[in-house]
Amino acid sequence: MWEKESTVIRQAAYEAGEVLTGLFGNLKTIDKKGEIDLVTEADIRSEKAVLRVIRDNFPGDGLLTEESGEIENHSERLWLIDPLDGTTNYAHCFPFFAVSIALQVKGETVAGQVFNPILNERFEAVKGQGAFLNDRPIRVSKTAAMGDALLATGFPYTIHRDHKGVIDIFTRMISEAQGVRRPGAAAIDLCYVAAGKFDGFWEQGLNPWDTAAGSLIVKEAGGMVSDYSGGAYTPFKKTIVAANPEIYKEMSRILNPD
Repeated sequence: MWEKESTVIRQAAYEAGEVLTGLFGNLKTIDKKGEIDLVTEADIRSEKAVLRVIRDNFPGDGLLTEESGEIENHSERLWLIDPLDGTTNYAHCFPFFAVSIALQVKGETVAGQVFNPILNERFEAVKGQGAFLNDRPIRVSKTAAMGDALLATGFPYTIHRDHKGVIDIFTRMISEAQGVRRPGAAAIDLCYVAAGKFDGFWEQGLNPWDTAAGSLIVKEAGGMVSDYSGGAYTPFKKTIVAANPEIYKEMSRILNPD
């Protein structure tokens, strides 16, 4: 099931990746959507490439994209698209960015892929069929103790105005984990949890297109995903924690101190 959709996602991600690699290091325009939230010509052209492929194959489906917003076709099928996750990295020529594409049907994410064209890493999953990196199965790590765990996080775009809660959690995590990294692309962070490169990830203030594909990939790799309070996760929630089952318990304890 979802074979055609997976093929279309792969094609769309590949064509967007071609755009991104072609413009990498050669940007002419960089604008701001917010105080520290960037948008570039690469975001726009990558999104156009993805939309063209999806519309050609599924013209009746709904679309939710970072740059265009929601394009509603009153369908039970909704594509969640981030044409360039990690725009700030991209603008600074830091090669940690990706195209993220997911499909929801009746509110459930059924297929998703995250593609970093510079590192040639393609993470993908279909509900109930496992998770893969470049067609090879992946699983979350078996790390069981926070003192042995490498975690990842990110900071919301509001960090300059309201940082106390974010820094409080960061302080608690870094005081117990072996290490914490802040690479700057949530979609890849989630996929690295799925592949066992990170043991866990948490962040707040994300958008649906940031996590829709990555959260499915973590689940299909044997990981756990929820909001900070432990509630069932959907990409429309504003907090996320993802990890292998043992580290998830420890991260939940730190996120929700007595």
